Amino acid sequence: MSKFEQPNTEQPDPTKDPNTPSPSEAPQTGGKGGIVEKIQQLGTTNVPAVESSIFCLTIIGQIEGHLQLPPQNKTTKYEHIIPQLVGAEQNPKIEGVLMILNTVGGDVEAGLAIAEMVASLSKPCVALVLGGGHSIGVPIAVSADYSYIAESATMTIHPVRLTGLVIGVPQTFEYLDKMQDRVVQFVTRHSTIKEEMFKELMFKTGELTRDIGTNVLGADAVKYGLINEVGGLGQAMKKLNELISLKKEEVTH
Repeated sequence: MSKFEQPNTEQPDPTKDPNTPSPSEAPQTGGKGGIVEKIQQLGTTNVPAVESSIFCLTIIGQIEGHLQLPPQNKTTKYEHIIPQLVGAEQNPKIEGVLMILNTVGGDVEAGLAIAEMVASLSKPCVALVLGGGHSIGVPIAVSADYSYIAESATMTIHPVRLTGLVIGVPQTFEYLDKMQDRVVQFVTRHSTIKEEMFKELMFKTGELTRDIGTNVLGADAVKYGLINEVGGLGQAMKKLNELISLKKEEVTH
């Protein structure tokens, strides 16, 4: 030891693993929102970030109702969607809502609750059906001010079904009929399809292998009056911006 060196009097910490790197030696992962998390969550290192006045609402998987679905199911929870819609309605920076659907349907009352919320928005809303807008996804799709469907997308229209315990009494069938009528009335009020045509598609036999109903393709959904146009993201964004501009003109006048 040279005369300029001081002896090391620091005692090792017995609780510390000698193989654990110090904070200065530990690799930086970027923490929350860092590169590692972006790769894990989105499969990419760079996520496009732009200040937007449009709120994007996604309706995917199965629409979950009052009962929680298994964890392996991709679900849309109405208790998550409703506060988002309230926030979009209250936020002055949000000028319009783009709703994207790829859903197999789900709980009738939860789906109707989402559809009623969308229909009652004071801000313009455009819906885009990608993949599928099946079952209770149909009322949600038509609840927007204007709707598009991809050419390859489909919409399945079928009668309301019950799961779980069913009591075989006339009141059960009356309840089903009333619930079904709520769906029919909502769809016919928010689209141009006639009630007779919608019920004909709903009760059609021979098309679905294990169910009653109709699988409506994109162009046919427009022909029947369920959806306004066949189109994709570009058309939907253009239409939404047009509706936003019209809304601003109404406010100024």
